[in-house]
Amino acid sequence: MNTTTDRPRKERKANADKRRQQLLDAALRSIASNGLSRTTLATVATEAGLSQGVAVFYFKSKAGLLAAALAEHYAAYQRTWERAIKTAGDDPLDQIVSLVRADFSSRICNPQALAVWFAFWGEQKFTPQYAEVSAEFDTNRAAAVQEVCAKLMPDAPEAEIAKVAEWIDTISDGYWQHLHVSPTSITREGAHEATLALVCRLIPAQADAIRARAGVAQGTS
Repeated sequence: MNTTTDRPRKERKANADKRRQQLLDAALRSIASNGLSRTTLATVATEAGLSQGVAVFYFKSKAGLLAAALAEHYAAYQRTWERAIKTAGDDPLDQIVSLVRADFSSRICNPQALAVWFAFWGEQKFTPQYAEVSAEFDTNRAAAVQEVCAKLMPDAPEAEIAKVAEWIDTISDGYWQHLHVSPTSITREGAHEATLALVCRLIPAQADAIRARAGVAQGTS
C-alpha cells in the first residue's frame, strides 16, 4: 500500500466532507433566519465562511442545496428517534415513552429546527423534490411507530394499529406547530406531557403502564 498517496486522498475526503457539512449546517441556519426564498448559495456560503464557488462546487444549484439540507434535517431527526428506540431496549412501553420524549428534546424541538420544518412543509405541494425526501423519511418513521404500537396492541386489527400510530405522529406535529407559531402559549415540557396523555387515551389498555414508565424515566426533555 502506498501510504504517501493514500493519506492525502483520505485527508481530501475528510476535508470535503467537512466543507459539505459546513454548508448544510449553514443552509439550515439561513433557512431558519431568512426562509427558503431568501436563502441562496451566496447567503449559505457567507454563513459557512466559505466562497460561493465552493457552494456551487458541492451542490450545483440552490435547489440541490435546499433538497440536501432537508434530507440532512430529516436524517438528524431519524438518528434521534432511532437512538431513542435502541436506548429504550426491547420493552415497547419504554420505547413509546422514549419516542415521545425524543420528539420534544431540545435537539429536535428548538426554534431553528421548527422553523426549518415549517419552511419546507409549506413548499412540499409545489416542489416535488421536497415531497420525495419527506416521503422517504416519513415512511421510515411511520413504520417504526407502527411497530411499537403493534407490540402494545397485540390483539388489535392492523388497520387500527396503523391509525393509532398515525395519530401519535400527528399529535407531535400539532404541538410542534403550536410551539413554532405561538411559543409563549405552551412549553416543550407541557407539549411532551400532553402528548403522553393523549397516547394513553389512544392505547387505554396500556395507559397505567405508560404513565408509570414515563414517571420513572421522565428525566429532562
